[in-house]
Amino acid sequence: MTEVIVEADGGSRGNPGPAGYGAVVFAADHVRVLAERKEFIGVATNNVAEYRGLIAGLAASAELGARVVTVRMDSKLVVEQMSGRWKIKHASMIPLAEQARALVAGFDRVSFTWIPRAENSHADRLANEAMDDGELTGTVRAAVAAGHAAGDEVSVPKAVDANKVSPGWTGALGKPTRLLLLRHGQTALSVERRYSGRGNPPLTDLGREQVERAAKMLAAKGDIAAVVSSPLQRARSTAEAAASALDVPLRILDGLTETDFGDWEGLTFAEAAQRDPQLHRDWLGDPSIPAPGGESFDQVRERVEGVRRDLVALYPGQNVVVVSHVTPIKTLLQLALGVGPSLLYRLHLDLASLCVAEFYPDGGASVRLVNDTSYL
Repeated sequence: MTEVIVEADGGSRGNPGPAGYGAVVFAADHVRVLAERKEFIGVATNNVAEYRGLIAGLAASAELGARVVTVRMDSKLVVEQMSGRWKIKHASMIPLAEQARALVAGFDRVSFTWIPRAENSHADRLANEAMDDGELTGTVRAAVAAGHAAGDEVSVPKAVDANKVSPGWTGALGKPTRLLLLRHGQTALSVERRYSGRGNPPLTDLGREQVERAAKMLAAKGDIAAVVSSPLQRARSTAEAAASALDVPLRILDGLTETDFGDWEGLTFAEAAQRDPQLHRDWLGDPSIPAPGGESFDQVRERVEGVRRDLVALYPGQNVVVVSHVTPIKTLLQLALGVGPSLLYRLHLDLASLCVAEFYPDGGASVRLVNDTSYL
């Protein structure tokens, strides 16, 4: 797929208020839909949601292998800023615009065109669906929390069709795609607790032993449709052992790559903090700030969310082993729990540990296991 058309939109009910985005990728004929993306993003402004929609559309285009992209949006601000005709004055827009420009740089050509709102109805519908989903989830959570706090039986709000809600805690529908999230085995950098992002250190002898034990554990579980993995060798070696033990296909997904730590690659936490004290402090508190020469946790979330959607679509109701790294695994848990970025800093994951997250076809999710190492 060499040429695509992206239409994106975002909205906020309150500005700022509950916000969501939608993006659709068309083939060059502007008829065939190649990909759709939508997400409720919590409380944000219209402009933030619009930029998030653009980023999602560009990321989906990259995943499809597009080289030429025509972006059509009804946001004059985003179109003019991305075209370089308007300056970006609001601080919250700067990292989003930089993230979008980084994606743009990966294509041969990208053009931006403003269109009337009526011509952006597909993306607008997706954005509104995302906001509706967010508000509905909040209503259900509030009802469940209030009911359990009072010790009462929980009734479903009228906005939800009670006949379509399962009797479980979450009310999620259908059979979920279960992701068995396996962190790779030990490397020399992990022994020394150094930032290990896009570097490619091999597994240590202990790492290979961890991998074999994890593979044996997974083989005993059975009923696994596939193994997917980050392309980095430490993850790929782990995934190859699992796929061989399970006798299932192995698929490499670039979106599962670890965070690009840029200039901090190979440094310890203390060394990075000493090298860039203010930036390091800011980075720890703001997921939109990238490591120097690297990427932000917000950027990681965008690509990991794309992987999650694809896996749910490719393996509906099936079990899939996902071999990756600390940040992508934590991000998948974050998405399943519906919590903020503080989880990235507070959750510990051991080497070769297993977590389990389930994603339902109706958008529901649950976490069943975190940081299991009992088989090691």
